[in-house]
Amino acid sequence: MWEQIAEAISQATAAPFEIQRRLAVSGGSINQAYAVLGQASSYFVKLNQAERLAMFEAEALGLRQMAASQTLRVPQPICWGKADPSAYLVLEWLELGNGSGQAWAQMGQNLAAMHRVTSQNGFGWSQANTIGFTPQPNDWRADWCEFFTELRLGYQFRLAAQRGGQFPQQARLLAALPKILGGHRPQPALVHGDLWTGNAAVTQQGEPVIFDPAPYFGDREVDLAMSELFGSFPAGFYQAYQQAWPLPSGHEQRKQLYNLYHILNHFNQFGGSYQAQANRMIAALL
Repeated sequence: MWEQIAEAISQATAAPFEIQRRLAVSGGSINQAYAVLGQASSYFVKLNQAERLAMFEAEALGLRQMAASQTLRVPQPICWGKADPSAYLVLEWLELGNGSGQAWAQMGQNLAAMHRVTSQNGFGWSQANTIGFTPQPNDWRADWCEFFTELRLGYQFRLAAQRGGQFPQQARLLAALPKILGGHRPQPALVHGDLWTGNAAVTQQGEPVIFDPAPYFGDREVDLAMSELFGSFPAGFYQAYQQAWPLPSGHEQRKQLYNLYHILNHFNQFGGSYQAQANRMIAALL
């Protein structure tokens, strides 16, 4: 398998590459991850089951679209494919550091710039991708409330029902979304889609970087909301974002709504206490 991956790297980079050392590294909760070191270059490799190749392909295409915005640094996707018995994704290796307050402020400014990239097709993306290992449909919709109701919360509730999830007020919540979102009419913004503290960092050179995306064109507030769901970024990040592009009124209430999507997704992936947490969030929203 590793010889196949090394050959794919060689072909993609048009430079001979031989793996001289391989180290297991942290790479999230759903993939195996490795640093592969050659004589002159190193790469980050994700592995999963062969049937999850489409997940890696969508991630690579998302990274390329975010890179094309020329706003925030992302790891460059090198190649992806199947090497029996696994699917793999090879990314640029980035040396990460601790990051100064100035770097996190720059990340806030750059994220606001990325969010200004919009789509004439409305809300959605060119293909489905995944949020964690859960499928994330991205069919185009002209209306944000319709998109979020059908393709985000509604979809997660349907998956939860298959797992035996109990959310007694889900129908009432979905019916209330037009009122909760009120007159909120966001423009479609290129969003990371899974922007929690584990998916953002600063390189050793002081450059902010984001990775492991689940991108689509949506309300920019979804990224800001999730950035506070599991811990939060340094205060300078939020201050710089607000200076670059202030959030509209009502975003604090919408934050709870948008983060419900991720808590439902965690229930669908891991079960456990996420059901109770989601029900508390639903009650608070109603």
